Amino acid sequence: MFRKLLHDEKAQDLIEYALLGSFISVVSVVVVRSIGPLVNDLYLVIQDAMTTNPGPGARIL
Repeated sequence: MFRKLLHDEKAQDLIEYALLGSFISVVSVVVVRSIGPLVNDLYLVIQDAMTTNPGPGARIL
């Protein structure tokens, strides 16, 4: 029975895919959390530019 489990590669493939999926999930969370404040600052700049209405030809940034 144990010899059959040692030679069964389907379980190994499944574990590798699970580890890969976990790694991608963790990296995605880290990237989104690190970029989030930058995107928020960009939206605040855009919001400020839209509310102050500097006129045609004015530079926002």
